[in-house]
Amino acid sequence: MKPVEILDGLFFIQRGYLNANHFVFRSKRSVLIDTGYIADYPETIALITGLGVNLPDVQLIVGTHCHCDHIGGHHKIQALSGCDIALHKVGKYYMDTRNDWAPWWQYFNQDAAFFDCTIELNDGDELPIGPHEFTVIHTPGHAAEGIILYNRDNQILISADALWKQDMALINLRIEGSAAPFQMLESLERIEALDVRVVYPGHGEPFFDVATALARARTRLHFFLDHFEQIGLDLIKKMIVFTLMMQKSAHASMFFDDLMKTRWYKETVDLYFNGEYRPAYDSVMKDFIKRQIVIIKDNCLTTTVLP
Repeated sequence: MKPVEILDGLFFIQRGYLNANHFVFRSKRSVLIDTGYIADYPETIALITGLGVNLPDVQLIVGTHCHCDHIGGHHKIQALSGCDIALHKVGKYYMDTRNDWAPWWQYFNQDAAFFDCTIELNDGDELPIGPHEFTVIHTPGHAAEGIILYNRDNQILISADALWKQDMALINLRIEGSAAPFQMLESLERIEALDVRVVYPGHGEPFFDVATALARARTRLHFFLDHFEQIGLDLIKKMIVFTLMMQKSAHASMFFDDLMKTRWYKETVDLYFNGEYRPAYDSVMKDFIKRQIVIIKDNCLTTTVLP
């Protein structure tokens, strides 16, 4: 999908599941919002410079949160440009203290690089992106430091991972805490209170039917709260796909053993499925292969989900 100009000089770039969508304000003092996954940095840069942006001219990067699929280019672009990087105050604390656990990097064995956060954002702040004013709204649940950006004049919402059109962002109780689903519900209430014409999410395509997306997310969250094990199943499914995308492919006979070496897989199965590591894996993979979400070829596993 080609970049779309959503406001004068501000472009939306839709990526896939491994790389978060991002935004580019094209100017002699350019601004970026989120920068994808570090392994796909060359493609990210090609998309940004393809809009006529000179990387040394980047003035500011705004991070909606610190997960690896959103901050992959922050370090390198800051090294090239000396730009400021703005995060919610919780995310700034993670970067200032070089905490690679709270943003999930260590827990999920993800590649990421620390950077210097020079601007602290707080709930209710007004953030100029070129001539366009956005309100910063804190939306914890998926990430403690998560924010969305709302342009009141044009009723545009940059929703990051707080609201998608179809699916819902992963719930990680191990790091975000047992209150995370309730925080997500409260974040949805904050979105519902806004007058929104169009949503540009962190993953997936833009959408206009905000009420349906909110209702779908609420239904899913209440289902998770009523069926605790489904939180764990959703996490395992999402992280298996994400891991295959990070690795590009995996040896079919070794992938389960590799998962068993991680913290996240064993802890998730211990918490939700009584330590039944192999049955949980086999059940998910059988379903994925049946639906062709995962393909086996030459004894290698790959996913059909776009990165």
